[in-house]
Amino acid sequence: MIMKHLTSYKTIFCIGIGGIGMSAIARYFNNNNAKVFGYDRTASKLTQQLELEGISIQTSLDTQHLKPLSPEDTLVIYTAAISQQNELLTYFKSKGFDCYKRARVLGEITKDKPTLAIAGTHGKTTTSAILAHLLFEAQINFTGFLGGVVNNFDSNYISTGCDLFVVEADEFDRSFLYLQPTKACVIAQDPDHLDIYETTEQFNQTFKEFVQLIPDSSHVFLGPQVNLNGINLELNSLGKFTLSNVKVVDEAFQFDFKLNDVELKSVRSNLPGLHNCINSALALALAISEFPEKAEVFAKAISTFKGIKRRFNKVIDTEDLVLIDDYAHHPTEIEAVYQTLKELYPNKRKMVVFQPHLFSRTRDFETDFTSVLKQFDVVALLEVYPAREAPIKGVNSTFLAQKIGNHAKVISKESIYQEVLSSQCEVVAMLGAGDIGVEVSNLTKQLKTNV
Repeated sequence: MIMKHLTSYKTIFCIGIGGIGMSAIARYFNNNNAKVFGYDRTASKLTQQLELEGISIQTSLDTQHLKPLSPEDTLVIYTAAISQQNELLTYFKSKGFDCYKRARVLGEITKDKPTLAIAGTHGKTTTSAILAHLLFEAQINFTGFLGGVVNNFDSNYISTGCDLFVVEADEFDRSFLYLQPTKACVIAQDPDHLDIYETTEQFNQTFKEFVQLIPDSSHVFLGPQVNLNGINLELNSLGKFTLSNVKVVDEAFQFDFKLNDVELKSVRSNLPGLHNCINSALALALAISEFPEKAEVFAKAISTFKGIKRRFNKVIDTEDLVLIDDYAHHPTEIEAVYQTLKELYPNKRKMVVFQPHLFSRTRDFETDFTSVLKQFDVVALLEVYPAREAPIKGVNSTFLAQKIGNHAKVISKESIYQEVLSSQCEVVAMLGAGDIGVEVSNLTKQLKTNV
């Protein structure tokens, strides 16, 4: 179906408006003078912020007060995670409203404009946020739709103009195939979302289709392990796109960067870990390929990037206890967190509190989850966060704990505080993509109250 021009819609209704991707779209339309409404199942800090910005949000499925909305000038946007049986979506479709997935609308917003797309199973939120920060510091007119709340801006939406777009290219539900990027990077290609793709071959094929969207393969920048058509980042080599001399200097990471004729020495990053140096290098590549004259400005800006909420956030950082909050929910991401902790705190005991996300992911990567989690000295598992899924028989946190070993156990949310105290671990990482972020906040309050 051909979508009408977006300017023909005076009203926007977002189903799932509290989601990080959807809220950025809502902010875009709100900033461009549309009247924006939305629904989400639960209120959150993010929905409260949207309301303060003038967006009307409901948490009930009641359709009575939707009757004033007109099908002629109202666009309904819904997330891929929303069920087709959702009562609001069913209502809007039955009344003849134009209803489109968020990814389709994002593709429509950015088409015919220079668009830098960041893809990959890990790191795309951090990389796109770094790229947005670089462009902002270089005073370039752009709009960024980001998958996390960036600490520098306290927002997931950044706009200084619409000359250029920065977007996360999400592989879930093949969403990124709606985009028309002019340049892109793919950070990592580890299989995920096998509930959608069914096989690794289908997953990899979709990434191939994504990079084929970019007109020129020399404008596709790839992580070191990515096997696609583009330019791979090489570590410690003499190639044309390289990251080298990575080291820790004064508690920050430092590296050298090269892209064709542009060489940057001793670039300083306050984000921990080699994986974040790779993310920074890919962000630099996209920025420099678009604005080579700004290379030195971009390099300097790397050092002022303050990170993203729930990406290796040091919620508590004292001699006795370091508490890390991180979104990691895939084995590769958990491994990156562990290796960073091992590098920063080699002689301290480490505990992980992990909330598995999705029954299917827990089943599909059982062996990988087991091997990475068992590296921690103490493993505490919350029950699986189901999100959009129904339970799968035999797949649960008890099953995972038994695979990990005697230093793993399943705990309740209410017992996190006592488990952390009794562990006698000096470093605690709370990981997951569900609602564990709320428990981080609760634990922090308890720890600070009882110090």
